[in-house]
Amino acid sequence: SGSGPFPGIIDLYGTGGGLPEYRACLLANHGFAVLALAFYSYEDLPKGMKEFHLEYFEEAVNYMLQHSQVKGPGIGLLGHSKGGDLCVSMASFLKGITATALINGSVANVGAVLRYKDITIPPLGINTKRIKVGKSGIADIIDALNNPLEGPDQQSFIPLEKAECCFLFIVGQDDHNWKSEFFAIEGSKRLQAHGKEKPEIVCYPGAGHYIEPPFFPMCAASMHLLFGKPVMWGGEPKAHCEAQIDAWQQIQAFFRKHLTGKPSGTSSKL
Repeated sequence: SGSGPFPGIIDLYGTGGGLPEYRACLLANHGFAVLALAFYSYEDLPKGMKEFHLEYFEEAVNYMLQHSQVKGPGIGLLGHSKGGDLCVSMASFLKGITATALINGSVANVGAVLRYKDITIPPLGINTKRIKVGKSGIADIIDALNNPLEGPDQQSFIPLEKAECCFLFIVGQDDHNWKSEFFAIEGSKRLQAHGKEKPEIVCYPGAGHYIEPPFFPMCAASMHLLFGKPVMWGGEPKAHCEAQIDAWQQIQAFFRKHLTGKPSGTSSKL
């Protein structure tokens, strides 16, 4: 309620593409001005994930910063999965970002080349021989990605130490998409090694990759567009459900603290 302006957030999803708006809608109910941002496989955007240009995301940031209903001086970023590493890249290279929250995100660039001006970040290497397929035909891809701390794959590590914002990592410890906890820890080490503030890391034992808003059904497995086959996302139903309820509060509290300067008084209701 009220005429605003409101703290602004850009919300990005992952490799499913298209324009999921439900999380943005729910956050808007809690007093945020939220832009759900599609980045491929939607209207006139590219159909596939080959390369992304950060100038497109910069346009979205500038749009929010100049919007009459958005309270400055900076905005927040919320990203899940591939959307998470895009948010890290945005925070690292673009101005006007105050707070960045990742839900099972990566601190390495994954799946597509990222370009910004004269900078190119290659995608983290993938070894498909490390994919395990069970009797069900559902693949476990947890070990498919290379280590961004080794060899040429170090070029894929996003220079998040350049960011001028606070970070929150939401981690499902039973994530079978990729090693989210490892990414969060390595991101924290990198930030602290460069004298930056230690990020908040909230870990949930038994939670899988798809940590959605509260009371959404757990997605245990589905088609992965990058791998072209059904994959398991992980998660134990009760623990995952509880994680979704708590993470929703943590995310709102984080953005209220850093975008409004006020402690959170969030209710547990959707």
